[in-house]
Parts: sequence; structure tokens; C-alpha cells
Amino acid sequence: MSEGMVYIIGAGPGDPKLITVKGLERLKEANTIIYDRLASYRLLSFARRDAEIIYAGKSPAGHTMKQKEINRLLVEKARAGKIVIRLKGGDPFVFGRGGEEAEALYEAGVSFEVVPGVTSAIAAPAYAGIPVTHRGLASDLVIVTGNEDPLKESSNIAWEHLAADTGTLILLMGMANLPEITKTLVKHGRSPQTPVALVQWGTRPNQRTLTGNLANINEMAVHAGLESPVVIVVGNVVKLRDKLRWYDNKPLFGKRILVTRAREQASALSEKIEALGGEALEFPAIVIAEPEDYVPLDQALRSLAVFEWIIFTSVNGVTSFFQRLRRQRIDVRELCRARLCAIGPKTREALENYGLIVEYVPGEYRAEKIAAGLSGKLKPGERVLLPRAAVSRQVLPETLRELGAEVTEVTAYRALPASWDGAAVKELLIRGEIDVVTFTSSSTVRNFATLIACENIGELMANVIVACIGPVTAATAMELGIKVDVVAAEYTIDGLVTAIMERQHSSS
Repeated sequence: MSEGMVYIIGAGPGDPKLITVKGLERLKEANTIIYDRLASYRLLSFARRDAEIIYAGKSPAGHTMKQKEINRLLVEKARAGKIVIRLKGGDPFVFGRGGEEAEALYEAGVSFEVVPGVTSAIAAPAYAGIPVTHRGLASDLVIVTGNEDPLKESSNIAWEHLAADTGTLILLMGMANLPEITKTLVKHGRSPQTPVALVQWGTRPNQRTLTGNLANINEMAVHAGLESPVVIVVGNVVKLRDKLRWYDNKPLFGKRILVTRAREQASALSEKIEALGGEALEFPAIVIAEPEDYVPLDQALRSLAVFEWIIFTSVNGVTSFFQRLRRQRIDVRELCRARLCAIGPKTREALENYGLIVEYVPGEYRAEKIAAGLSGKLKPGERVLLPRAAVSRQVLPETLRELGAEVTEVTAYRALPASWDGAAVKELLIRGEIDVVTFTSSSTVRNFATLIACENIGELMANVIVACIGPVTAATAMELGIKVDVVAAEYTIDGLVTAIMERQHSSS
């Protein structure tokens, strides 16, 4: 059996993109991932399909595993020859108990490495527009645990020195002790008017920032209902927030947006949402699958030379077509006679990635416009190959045949209903915790409705913004009783995101 290895990795403070390159590389290699409450769940999507994933989170309400159990588990998995990732929020050596885990591994004779992470002590204030040091305001920085009650008889923290310092004081895990912390700092000489910021869930789309001073911040926190995890920032640098805040000024900040695209494509939409400050909640309503029968597609691929046109109506169609072409060992040069048509810019881009030139892209990205645009280009009797999803609308082949074309339709892939349990998403909708639901095809609408399993889905979604990529998708939603609030003017992911932003701007 090969020797195991443990990597203690800092996942960063919450934004999944703040993990280091090295940390992400190791994560992708792991056999076993043991992760914490504060490590972004989105990072788990980078895990191998066969990776064992174990939650070991801790919160003020309780611990899933005690520290000794975690230590024992790390040793056990490594001794079984596994590449083990211990994924910890922030930096593992900044109040992350990573040192204790490393000690346990050393004593057990298990090999380990530590991959530092971005600590929330610096990142959370930065995302709130607060630099922890600043010329003329703070030339030193102290980071301490707030988990220790400052009123206990003996303390390991020199509160009198912290109170006398005029630099920036950062306290982690201190929300439960906030009243005692503020009183103690004032008692030891810090001015009651010293600015204070509380940054909850720093670097995440649900980040909240509250500012006040040592005299009033506790009352403000109680009134706002602020709970752990919170980074406490004490010092004059807090005054810069009004000028330097940037994250919570993003157009979709604080909005939770449901993405129903297939998992293979969801990331493109999710990344755009998150770049604009929103939270993308992925709930794929469809799964891309191979055709039930490859014979029709294979026959078409072996006869590519007979087609004058090949029309692609989706990126999935392009991907599936060329994957099968490669598996069948058919040379792409067999396409030399055919002129290519793509339904939109992303489909064109997918074809161009294969070094191919696209003859035609309609100005409006829908099947009806493809046929209309080809009316002056397509000659009667020309053969057209249409590789696309099973059970697609017939408007395109029917219109092409009316133009005199000989159309060969083949199934390149299937868009099947996903098998997820929709109960959790349904509960979020009931509680009003989803702001926007996006649909990028008619199949995502139908399958979403099936997964949610609600007798009156229109009523369930009455208070959420429903955004559709185009009029065909919108029509399907309305047929199912779902009101549609946003329809993209340009039927692309960029167009959908733009339409959502415009809706948010008009309603703000």
C-alpha cells in the first residue's frame, strides 16, 4: 500500500476564488476531503468524482466532530494510503487549530504539508472597504482571538496593552463576547468613540457590515441580529469604509440567484453572477446525456461529404458532435464541403475553437430566425444536417423543408431531467430566501417544475423574479403558470445577466 499524505489547506475566508493556486491543485488530487463550516462549499465542486467528502464543521451551537476525532480521522485516512485534504476556512495557522492537527500527524509519523490561506482577519475588512493599515491612521496591526472571555480572572491576552495601542485591532470568533470586549477596552483606556466595524460572512455575497463605536456597537449588533461568524475591526481605519467600500456596491450584491442550467454549463452563469456580487445557487434541472441510439448520428458522420449545410443550435450540440466524431475516428476534414451555421455567438465560438469558420449566425438567436436568414442562402435540394437535442421543437426542420432543403435530423445528445431532491430549494422559495430564478431553456423550466413538485408552482414563485433567456423559454414558463418578469433582449448568458441587472436597477 502506498504511503498516504495529508495537506492542511487554507480555503480562504469564503469567496471560493481566494483559495491559492497550490491549494486548488492539491484539492483536485485528493482521495478524501475533510472540510470545515467556513470553507466554501463551492470548492467541493473541484473534487474528483470518486473523492470521499466528510464534513467536520464546528459552530457556536456545537461540533460535528471534536478535534481529537478529526486528528484521528486524518491519521486513519492517511495510513490507508489516501491523499487527504484538510480544508479549513481562512488560514489554518491563524486560530484555525491547524498546528494541533499538524502535531498529531507528526506524532503519528504521517507525512503532511501546510498550504497557507487568506485569513479573514485581512480579507473580510478589505471586502468591507477597510484597510487594516493606512498611512496616518494605523501603522500596526494586532490579531487576537475574541473567543476568550476578557472578564475572566486570568487572561492570556494583555487587554491593557491592546487598549493603549492606537493601531488596528482585529478580533476573530468574538461575537459572543462582544459586550465584554468593548467594555474591557474602554475600561483599559480606549476611547468609547473609537470606530468599530463588524463584518459578518466576509467576502461572501451575504456579507453584512455594521459600523459604530465602542460605546454603541453592541446595541447596534443586537438590533441588527448579527451572529457568528463575524470579524471585529477596532480602530480609525474603519472611518475609510464610506470612501473605500466596493464589494457591497456591486449591482447584484446580496442577491441569491438560482441557476438551473446543466452542471456542465452552470459555471459560466454562476461566475458572472458572482463577479457582480450576487450569490449563485446551482440547482441543475437537466443532465446532459448521450443519445439512446448512436446509429443515426454515426451514419450522418460517415456521410458528412454529402451535406451542404450543418446547423448547430447549441454549444451542447457542438460538443457532443465533435466528441462522437473523435470517438469514431473520423477526420474533421470531412467537413470541408459543408457550410456551417450557429444559432448564436457562444455556439459560433465553440465551432471556431475547432478551427472552423461559421458562415451564418442569425441576428436574433432562435430557430425561427435561422430559417429566415438562410432563405437567401439555402438552395432547393441542398442537404442539411441538424445535430441537436432529442425531442427538440420542429419549427426549424419544417421551415427548412418549406425552403426546399433535404433535412436530416439526428440526436447528438439528450437533456434529461435531473434526479435531485427539490425539497430544499422549495423550502428556500417558501421562506423568500431566493431573489431570482433563471431559466436558460424550455427543458430547464419543465424539469424544474417537476423537481419542485408543487401543485401550484405559480403561487410558489409569485414573489421571486423569474428571468428567462428568451421568448421561447418564457412561453414555456407561462404555460406552466409561472409569471415571467425578465426576458433577455439578447438570447445569451450575457444578455440574461444584463436583463437581470436592469431589472434590479429599475426596482431599486
